[in-house]
Amino acid sequence: MDALDPLLRQSLPATLADQCKLANVDDKNLVFLVSAPVWKAKLRLHADVLLDAAAAAGLKARTLVVKVSPPAPAIPSGNGNAKPLSEAVRDSLRATAQTVSDPELRAQLLRLAAHTRSSTDGA
Repeated sequence: MDALDPLLRQSLPATLADQCKLANVDDKNLVFLVSAPVWKAKLRLHADVLLDAAAAAGLKARTLVVKVSPPAPAIPSGNGNAKPLSEAVRDSLRATAQTVSDPELRAQLLRLAAHTRSSTDGA
């Protein structure tokens, strides 16, 4: 799949190719994900081009399926701007840890509860 994705997208205009990704392929369907509805409409206009490229690559897919999948939200960097946990939140985490039977999860909850102002702001 990783090798097939760029092979198929190279038949598209560069701006469109940057907004889509091959998600799945089977005997009937070529499934692409796009980041927004506007790209779905534009990609469907290139269905014949993609299906021809798929056939040239030896695939039997006859239908292009396009699904909108917005990009995942950015994960905040650990730049120290996070608010410290309140004592109530830490108490809740400790209480929850006591009710969990999984030892790894319990340990993670207790580690989170141990975070204080000094451990989140670097002081």
